Amino acid sequence: MTLSKTQRYALAWTALALLCLGLVWMLSPVLAPFLTAGILAYVLSPAVDALTRRRVPRLLAVVLVELAAGVALLSLFLLLLPILSRELPQLREQIPVLANALNKHVSPWLAQHGVHVALDTASIKAFVLKYLDANLEDWLATALSSARIGGSFVLAIVGNAVLLPVVLFYLLHDWHSLLARAWALVPPRLRPPVGHFLTECDAMLGQYLRGQLLVMLLLAAYYSVALFIAGFDLALPVGIFTGLAVFIPYLGFGLGLLLALMAALLQFASLYGLLAVAVVFSLGQLLESFVLTPRLVGERIGLSPLMVIFALLAFGHLFGFVGVLIALPVSALGVVAARRLREAYLSSALYQSPRS
Repeated sequence: MTLSKTQRYALAWTALALLCLGLVWMLSPVLAPFLTAGILAYVLSPAVDALTRRRVPRLLAVVLVELAAGVALLSLFLLLLPILSRELPQLREQIPVLANALNKHVSPWLAQHGVHVALDTASIKAFVLKYLDANLEDWLATALSSARIGGSFVLAIVGNAVLLPVVLFYLLHDWHSLLARAWALVPPRLRPPVGHFLTECDAMLGQYLRGQLLVMLLLAAYYSVALFIAGFDLALPVGIFTGLAVFIPYLGFGLGLLLALMAALLQFASLYGLLAVAVVFSLGQLLESFVLTPRLVGERIGLSPLMVIFALLAFGHLFGFVGVLIALPVSALGVVAARRLREAYLSSALYQSPRS
């Protein structure tokens, strides 16, 4: 059976795509910092270009933009320090009290329904005094020293932390030349459709990123104000962290909810704190799902909730935590590609040919 020229081209491109996917799968443990740097370079390159248009040397513009991004990222992580340093001592004091309250009020109610539960408050108190009677610095030192996964785990974190800024620096500095080299590899006859496809991807990603940033800022303001009105001492750090962490779908909201629940239990030690958290976070989720995200991000991504969960799990399995961060933007590009493939299929002879 002799293959036509078109079929040979299709087979060659299919083999090349499978080879690239195989390489990505085999190299996934080491691709994370390079993939992350590529995403960050795409996001930060307009800021570098804006500075260069103001006659700032490109080298200096790259350094300034990368420093600003690093400070912003570090500030997000530092929001956790006042929360942990405030909650750990309270946790040590309140856990035995909460255990006594559960034995006194909840256990009799459960016993009436056939469930017999009794907490050993003495053992709980001993456990708390043993493991929570330390400050944050001691906790960090213990966590690092007990990382039996070994020095390789710590070394991988440190290595990626050093490698990521270096790769990002070179990508930002040579961004336009790298794009020009990649564009030169596209066959001239394919450049018009490829250019339209890339323009559509760029428009979708731009809208997604700008809209998501506005959603994060508005939610950070909402959660901070709402928790402050509810009387939370840690309203500002918990609210800002929750709002900014929603960039990580489901996981960010879950972490913020967990921190707020801990703060409520430790500060109020009553049903009021739990009800306040339930009301604030329920309204916040409704605000995000039905007002902010549809209006500011829109339905451009075109992913159903089920596909969002699948994308998060798949990318998380392949690239770890970084995969969770890039799952939705990359999936958005996949939606553009799937849309183009569907249009090509509907206009193809395979679809339109009549029955024989």
